[in-house]
Amino acid sequence: MGKVFAVGVGPGSKNYVTETVRKTVEKADVVVGYKYTLEVISDLIKDKKTHVITMVDQEQTYQNVKKELGDGNLVVPFTGDVNFSESEVVDRLVEIFGDVELVPGISSIQVAASKARVPLDKSKVITMHVTTSIEEKKLELQKAVIDKQNIILIPRPWPKDPQKHFMPSEVAFYLKKNGFDTSKIPVHVFESLTNGKEQTFSGFVSELEGKKFSDLSVMVISQTKPESYINFE
Repeated sequence: MGKVFAVGVGPGSKNYVTETVRKTVEKADVVVGYKYTLEVISDLIKDKKTHVITMVDQEQTYQNVKKELGDGNLVVPFTGDVNFSESEVVDRLVEIFGDVELVPGISSIQVAASKARVPLDKSKVITMHVTTSIEEKKLELQKAVIDKQNIILIPRPWPKDPQKHFMPSEVAFYLKKNGFDTSKIPVHVFESLTNGKEQTFSGFVSELEGKKFSDLSVMVISQTKPESYINFE
């Protein structure tokens, strides 16, 4: 069987697709991905056999491609970085195809951190963008707020199931319900980063209640002060 690559194509702009990812896609014979993700690399896959998938049919598509791939190269693109919030799919690809090479990309959390001027090495990064239970992650969120950490959070859009839907508004209500004074917690919400439809909300967590945000949102709660090296001399 040919080679299988899982690649990160960045947060939305073609300008954020790395050269390594570009070269990997160019060598592909078959490309399988979600519509939004494929649009980011549309200029690279015009002559490729391309399968547009959804959550409903992705499994069957992967199985069909495995039978037909032969010695060809398969690329499965992911929005952002393939190493963040995508492990459930990547693990399944490994189960189906065996050896899968991962090619990292630029994540929306990196772009959000840069815009909010929040260093990743001094932040708690939490993704709710999983299909499994997020109850433990919610507790991590509470602890990070209590510990006055910076928090970079990927919400979970699940509009068909209110019990699983956990977007910025739900985060605000959740923290208030658990005793936090959300009117004093500063927050940024970045929507549709780099894709030309970008919007930014800056304010306090309490102001998120009842507000709707894009599925492509990143929350940044900033709770630390800048520390330059001069402070440690």
